[in-house]
Amino acid sequence: MKRAAFLCLLAGGCAIAFAPIFVRLSETGPVASAFWRCALATPLLWIWAWRESPSPPGAGPGEGHKQWGALILAGLFFAGDLGVWHFSILFTSVATSTVLANLAPIFVTLFGWLVWKTRVTGMFLVGMVAAIVGMFVLVGPEFRQGGQPLLGDLLGALTGAFYGGYMLAVKVARDRNMSTARLMAWSTTITAIVLLPVALGFPQPFLPRSFGGWMVLVGLAVISQILGQGLIAYAFAHLPASISSVSLLIQPVMAALYAWILFHEAVTAAQFTGAAIVLAGIWLAKRGS
Repeated sequence: MKRAAFLCLLAGGCAIAFAPIFVRLSETGPVASAFWRCALATPLLWIWAWRESPSPPGAGPGEGHKQWGALILAGLFFAGDLGVWHFSILFTSVATSTVLANLAPIFVTLFGWLVWKTRVTGMFLVGMVAAIVGMFVLVGPEFRQGGQPLLGDLLGALTGAFYGGYMLAVKVARDRNMSTARLMAWSTTITAIVLLPVALGFPQPFLPRSFGGWMVLVGLAVISQILGQGLIAYAFAHLPASISSVSLLIQPVMAALYAWILFHEAVTAAQFTGAAIVLAGIWLAKRGS
């Protein structure tokens, strides 16, 4: 079961890595594309949740409030993750913002150690550090391009904190027997509601101009949100939060690969090296978890 969950986790990371590809192709603004990612996914997620179970499963004494609390937090954290990250890239370089946003494993591990007293092995720490170092090497050639004002850097780091909070909230909900479909439906609905006023007030196009533009948003919703986040939510029920968060560092590796295939973006030797280090770090973290 854990092996299957780990494979689902990696597959979810690969699906989410398509998100920047869709965002680049989108005819809407960055915050609007984040809203449509959730809004278009919501009806399909509710159909999935209803087909899985027309009525929500009963929770044990005291568990109902914890389930709802985890759901609300997951939606709020994910809205903060998407919204703050898109604002961050306006003030600093995309590479810098992406690196800071993917530092979620640090927040997840620190929270688990401080609050849940989760034990962390030495091998896991080595794997986590190696994966993070590899991620920096991967984006290193572009890291210093563009400005890096303090506000953008702080927003990028805040994005990582929001994403770490989302991971932990999903883990809590799944540990309390919340189904993947219902978890995804509720959290995505909350995220869409929170992002709507931000997207409407953001000074960039809110609606796509063509049918192809809508198809890009549908792909973003189905592949990145439903498939990607759904596989990750399933995997979180069977894996520790720490190894789950580190394994998702495969996202920048796959995003670079997709950009190379689809946009013919050059991949340097340093980026290949960074990708290898990230994958090695994931393997070590899995061995030590």
